[in-house]
Amino acid sequence: MLVFDAHLDLAFNAVDWNRDLRADVRDLRATEQALRMTSPGRGTGTVTLPELGRGQVGLGVATLFARLEPNPDHPFGKTTPEACYAAAMAHLHYYRAMTHTGWMRPLRSRTDLQQHVRDCLAQPDTTPFGYVLSMECADAVLDPDNVREWHALGLRAVGLTHYGTNRYGGGTRSEAGLAADALPLLRHLEDLGIALDLTHLSDPAFRQVADRFGGRVLASHQNARKFCPWQRQFSDEQIRFVIERRGVLGMAMDAVMLQPGWVRGVSKPEVTLDRVADNIDHVCQLAGNCRHVGIGSDLDGGYGCEQTPADLDTVADLQKLPERLAKRGYPAADVEAVMHGNWVRFFSEVLPA
Repeated sequence: MLVFDAHLDLAFNAVDWNRDLRADVRDLRATEQALRMTSPGRGTGTVTLPELGRGQVGLGVATLFARLEPNPDHPFGKTTPEACYAAAMAHLHYYRAMTHTGWMRPLRSRTDLQQHVRDCLAQPDTTPFGYVLSMECADAVLDPDNVREWHALGLRAVGLTHYGTNRYGGGTRSEAGLAADALPLLRHLEDLGIALDLTHLSDPAFRQVADRFGGRVLASHQNARKFCPWQRQFSDEQIRFVIERRGVLGMAMDAVMLQPGWVRGVSKPEVTLDRVADNIDHVCQLAGNCRHVGIGSDLDGGYGCEQTPADLDTVADLQKLPERLAKRGYPAADVEAVMHGNWVRFFSEVLPA
C-alpha cells in the first residue's frame, strides 16, 4: 500500500551523518559497524531510498534542520543563525542534487503532488521519492522577512521550535511561550500560505499559536500524551485543535514517544506497532472519523532500530500497519486514508496550484 511519510530527516542523515542514502540499508549498517561507530543510531539505521521503495513509501515530507545552541555537542547544533541558515541551505542543495540524479522529485505545487501520486500508483518501481520541503525548527530563518526567500526556494511547511528554546519560542522540554520575532513570522507564514507544523511546541507556545495563527496547521510527527505521558506528546485538547483546524497528525515511530519512561541508551523496546495503532485509533475516536491522522515516522531522526517498536526493523515495516488497522475493524478506504490519503488531501489543499 502506498505510504506518505510526513517526517523524514533525509538531508540531515545524508549531509550531517554523511550517509549514502542510495545504499541498501543493511550495507549502510554494516559500513558503520565496521567503522566502529557506536553513538546512538549508528549501525542501526532504518531509512535509505531503496528501503523507502521496498516499503512503498513513495512520497513524504523532507526536512531542512539546524538548531541554534550556545554549546552544541551534536551534528545539528550551530552557534549562530548564519550557520543554521548555511546548514539548511546545504540540506536544500542535497535534495537538489538527488533530484538532478533522478533519486528524488520536489513536490512544490498541487499539480506536482497529484501527478506524483498517479505515478506512484501506476509505476511504483520506477518513480523517484517525491518530497514536500519542510523546515524543522525555524532557526535557519535569519529574521521573519527571510522566510520569503525560503518560500521562493520551495519551502511549504515550517515548525518554529525543537528541543528547548530558540529565537522564536519554547519547544519540547521547556515552558517558554513565543518570542517576539515569532509574531511577524507567523503573519508571513499565513500570508505566504506556508503550513505551520505544531510539532515540538511547548504547551504555552502552542496555546499562543492557537490564538494568533489563522493559517493551515499540521503536526508532522506527533503522538498522543494518553499513551506516553510527557510533554513531547499532545494532550487530547491539542489533538482536537489540530482536528478542528482541518489538520493532520503524523504518528511517529520513536520509542521515546511510544513507551512510557523511555531512557535513551538504556531502555529496550517493549512496545510494538500495536501501540502506533493505538495512537491512530485514539485520534480517529477524538475526530469521529479517520480524516486527521497519518504517518510521520521520524525514522532515523537521530536514532535507529534500537529505539523503534520491537517489530519495526526498517521503514519498510510500516507495511505492517494496514493489517493491524484492518484487524481493528477499519475498512480498506480508511486504512488507505491513514497510510497516504489524508496527507495527500491536506497538501493538495495547502500547496499552490
